This record gives sequence, structure tokens and C-alpha cells, in this order.
Amino acid sequence: MLTNTSWIETPVWTEEDKLTTRIVFFRKIIRFKELPESYAVRISACSRYKLYINGTFVQYGPIKGDASVWFADELDLSTYLKKGDNCIAVSILCPPEVLSKGNFSTFRFGRARLFAEGFGTDGWKCFIERGTEIFQEEPYYSPLQIHEISIPDIKCVGWTNPAFDDRAWESAVESPRETLPETLLPENLAPRDIPFMQLSPHQFELPQQEIPANSECVFTLDAGEEMCAFLRLGLSGGKNAQIELLQSECYVLPEGKRNRLDSINGHLEGYADHYKVIGASNEVYEPYWFRTFRFLRISIQTADEPLTLRFLDYEETGYPLEIKTTIQTSDESLSAIWDICARTLRRCMQETYTDCPFYEQLQFIMDTRAQILFTYTSAADDRLARRAIDDFSRARRPDGLLNCNYPNVNEFVIPGFAVFYIMMVYDHMMHFGDKELVQKNLPVIDGILSFFQSHLTADGIVDQIGGVIGVDPLWSFIDWAEEWMASKGVPTAGLFGPMTMESLLYLLGMQLSVALCAWIGNPKETEYQQRADALAKAIRNTCMNADGLLVDGPGREEKSQHCQVFGVLTNVLNPDEGRRAMERCMSEPGFTHCTVSMAYYLFRALEKTGLYALTDGCWDIWREMIRNGCTTCIETDKKPRSECHAWGALALYELPSAILGVRPAAPGYETIEVSPVPGYLTSASGTVHTPHGDVTVSWKQENGKLKTEIDCLPEVFSRIKADAKQ
Repeated sequence: MLTNTSWIETPVWTEEDKLTTRIVFFRKIIRFKELPESYAVRISACSRYKLYINGTFVQYGPIKGDASVWFADELDLSTYLKKGDNCIAVSILCPPEVLSKGNFSTFRFGRARLFAEGFGTDGWKCFIERGTEIFQEEPYYSPLQIHEISIPDIKCVGWTNPAFDDRAWESAVESPRETLPETLLPENLAPRDIPFMQLSPHQFELPQQEIPANSECVFTLDAGEEMCAFLRLGLSGGKNAQIELLQSECYVLPEGKRNRLDSINGHLEGYADHYKVIGASNEVYEPYWFRTFRFLRISIQTADEPLTLRFLDYEETGYPLEIKTTIQTSDESLSAIWDICARTLRRCMQETYTDCPFYEQLQFIMDTRAQILFTYTSAADDRLARRAIDDFSRARRPDGLLNCNYPNVNEFVIPGFAVFYIMMVYDHMMHFGDKELVQKNLPVIDGILSFFQSHLTADGIVDQIGGVIGVDPLWSFIDWAEEWMASKGVPTAGLFGPMTMESLLYLLGMQLSVALCAWIGNPKETEYQQRADALAKAIRNTCMNADGLLVDGPGREEKSQHCQVFGVLTNVLNPDEGRRAMERCMSEPGFTHCTVSMAYYLFRALEKTGLYALTDGCWDIWREMIRNGCTTCIETDKKPRSECHAWGALALYELPSAILGVRPAAPGYETIEVSPVPGYLTSASGTVHTPHGDVTVSWKQENGKLKTEIDCLPEVFSRIKADAKQ
């Protein structure tokens, strides 16, 4: 008899189980003479669950936590229930205790457990599916570890359905309270603070359903766009057939990525799941984790029995983002760019923001800052942003820096990325004006700034604090620029001494922190301002050449757009110097150029220096993506790896915030700025969704003058700056 601890587990958990990722099934039957109006439950797992009711996939979770906070989901299951027997079925994914094995962003607690409050604790049966092996996708760096080699057990076919015979399964046992980490105690489980992920059904049309015995069959399916989805393959017969499901983002040509749809000259690259068919009439193969794909290649080798493919469907998943901002411009190419940017952001929003859904699914700070800003400007939704800010606040190290991505069970630090966390807090202040959030995160911010302050040279700039990934303890990544590929995104100057970009990032972090402190009345404002002034002077003294340009490091000759851009944004370069520097780095050879990841900052510097018309040429990177068949934004225009990287979803900011000109002019959007930046465009119109309501803007350039019209509700109009209303 189980007690009401609500956590249950398998009666046996071997040493081998501890060393590998395991999938564990739990199920029980609940009978109803009359259907309840509501059936509220609370569910969690160590470490992931998928919940089924009567064979229907209901939801998955919990949202990712860590050793200090773990989450439980509350659900009303009444719409899934029927009179008579109902099968409650939960599959659990439990990563191994060895941190380098198993999904990097999934914390683990020693063994598979199910928290099932509201289901009742009696009658649960369980089964450890030891026939499924989760393997590393790459030999060295494998943050996903979600792909499977599955040799299923006949004792599991149809296990989510009420009629399934589970007499061969074991009875679940109580998890003794004293064995539970404090984080997992039922009273300590945190409620879910973001929406459940969407689940939208789709189905492939199969080109062939009957596969003869002792034959091979290969076919490729196109989802039409990059997709994040749970796969389900329905089978009948075909005992001992071998099936490979390859997921791929695009076709790759011998010379690299060009036309992503060129199936004649290209080949598919990706990761595959492998399944050995049992031969049952109602068999279903369902890889545990959602998969990312544009194309699926199915390879089948049958044995002595013919195989029937009954269906291949997929359930699209991701954060339920509602993009409410709309815009049209005189440049028709920006409409298609907006579409791929919107899709990219959606694919990189799960229960955390992710850098790329195909390769890593890690929440990196630099990537996330951009994604959050794009979410604000397109949807005015801060729920996932608040979760991300809280995640990163728990990623703090003793030295004040943050793990550069989190949640992550492994240590991984890029010093400059910590500054992008400060940008996140600043952005939230400007868009939503939550003083409690700012106050809560100031100690983390102070720790970041203290780290950089404690690593200044005698000249007053940031010293050499990192190097190349895999070689040095800290990775001083800035951008995947072509000239920096050999040093893994680190400016060449950073290999020989201090690099200017880390000083500029520290300076920008202090300047934003001054604004944060000023808003909430924190006395650190004065100290940060004094430190910022001293650092700006030191950068000019040590990192500026005779031409008035910022070089990549003291005494170095290398120059980059990056340093000129951040020199402008931090006011290290005065307005005249900044404009000259931007004109030169945009037109002259000899400068390392910003790639997709730094485009947002490049656009800000061009706007600030009155050179926004030059963004026409910058959009060519995105126009090329569309010509090459991309449906999402690539990671970098130089030797792209990921086909979906949301730091490239730039149009979601540029079109509403710069081109229509709708931005917060005071914290919390208390005052709304409407200042369109036409650049090379002749007209634009659209509606920007803000936390206070919609602002519709339309403008045209006529005879060299900008004619602007604004429409919104009176209570929104009252917030618009007076000069914008005229």
C-alpha cells in the first residue's frame, strides 16, 4: 500500500540503469461510473514525462529546472476521460548520473521517478524499457543525446491503451521521503510559470505503404518547412524489419550549403533513429523527444515478413507564441524575410529559448537576449523571457560570471555573454517596467560587473580573460566571422592579449546598469557611472589608432566592424567619429564584418549614425537565404551549420521598432516613442503590439519629407511622446 508521498518509482534500479539514459513506463487504470466535471492533477517526473490518456498524447514536461528548483504541472484531464476504464500512462526519460552522458540541459536526480498527485497512489504498474539505447549524436560535443536505437519489448506494445495486459509488469513502489532531494519534496515543487507547449497534428502522405518481405525501400518526405515535432510511425507485421528515420534540415551540395532543395546534386545530412520491428498488428514507434526536420528519409530493410506502414504523423510543438505585430513596406522582399524570421523564433522557443532546435537546444545568453527582444516587439509577451532571466540568475558562478547557457549540467563560460544578461534585464525594464524583477537581479549584475572590474590591466581596460574553446578555461567568443573561424569565433587579437570587444561589452553593461540603478534609486548608480567614464577614457587611450578607428586590441592592426559598432553604441566614439568609422567599416576592405549574430547591433549603430539606408545591402544575407530555399534563418552566413538560429530573426525588431519607429521611451512603455527610420524605404505601414495596446503607424516619403499618421486607442495615444503626435 502506497502512502501519499505522491512520488513513485520502479522497485529495482540497477547500476547499469544509473549509467545510461532509461525510458520507464508507468500506467494505471481509473474507472468512472459517471464522468467528473473536472479532474485536476499535479504531475512531475525525474526528469521528463510524457502523459497519455487512453492512448492519446496529452502533454509533456515538466519545464526544465535544476538542483535548486523543480517544477510540477497542473492539468485538468476531464476532457480526455470516458465512462468505464481509463488508462493513465506516463513515460519517463531519466538521463544517467554521468553528466557528460544524456541531454545537457536536463538535470537528473539519480533514478526515474513519477510525481502523480491527484491520480491516487495505488495501482500503478511500471516497466523499464531497456531495449532502447540513447546515443551521442557526435563523438566529442553532444548536448542533445536524444536519438535512439530501439529494440522494443513485446510486453510494451499498446501499453497506453486501457485493454493492454500489464500483468507481466511490476508494481510501482513508494519513493521514501528521506531519499528525495529537498527540491523534489512535494511541498517544494514550483508551479509552472509559462504556458504548456502547443501540440498541433500533421500527417505525411506515404508514397508506399506495403513493403514486401526481404526487400529494401527508401523514400524522403518533405514537411515544407523547418519543423519541431513528435514523430509517430504506425506499423503492422514485418517482424525483424529494420527502419531508419533520418531527420535533416536541408540538402547539402559537395561544395557546401547552397540550394537547400537540390535533391539531384545534394545529399541529406542529419541524425537518425533506428527501430527493429516486433511484428505486431498495432505497433507504433514513437521516438521519445521531439525531432527537428525539414526532410525525413525513411530507410527500410524487411526480413521474412512483409511490412505495412499504417501512418507516419507528427505533432508540431513549441511555445504558443502569438505574433500580433504586422507590417508592410515598400520593399516587398522584407515580407518574406519577416515570415522566415517569425518561423525561426517559433522554432527556437520551447520551454526555454534555444539557440538551435536541430543541434543543441541550449539556452545561450547572447542568443536569448535577441530572441527576447524579438518576442517583445512582435508579441509583447514576457512569460518565457521572465523564465529565462530567472534561469540565468541561477547560472551564477562564484567568480560572478554566468554559465553562458542554462539550464546546463556542465560548466560552459563565455565571459562577454554575461553582459547580454544585463541587456535582458534592461530590455524588460523598458518594455514592462517591473521594479521587483530589476531589484532581484541587481546582485547578479553587480557580480558580473565586479568580475570585469577585477580583471583590468594597468591601462584600465579588460585584460585577456579567455581564449579558444577546448584550449582555455573561458571562451572569448564574439562572432562567427570568417577571419575568426580558425580561432572559433575569437578575434585574433584576443589570442595575444586584451581584446577591445570585451572592454566595450563591459562598458555597455555598466552603462545599462547605471540606467537600471537610476530607475529604482539604487546608490550603485554613481559608482557604475564613474567606472564607466574611466573605462571609456582607457579604451580611447589604448585601443584607438591614428585614423580615429578602434582596433581589435591594444597595439594591434586588425580592425572589425564589431569594435566600431560598439564604439558607437557606448559613445566611446563621438558622433562625428562614429559616423566616419561606420562609413569606413561598411565600405572599405580590411575590416572583419559582423555576421548574422551581430546584425542587430550593426543596425543599431547604422541607425545612430544616420546611415540606416545602408541596411538595404545588409538584408542581402536574408534575401539569399530565401533564394536558397531556407524557411528559417541560418546561424551564420559564413560556413553555416544550423539552418535555424533565432539570433537571425532580426526583422521582428527592425520592422516595428526602427522602420515603423514604435519603441518604449521610458521604462514600462510609460511613454511611447514613434520615430520612423525610413532608411532606403519610401513607405511603410503596420500595427505594433505593445504591452499597453496596439499602435498603428503609416508613413510615406513625399518630396523629401516624411508624412506620418498614427492611430491607436485614446489611452494608448496619451502615452505617445508629444513630438511624435505632431
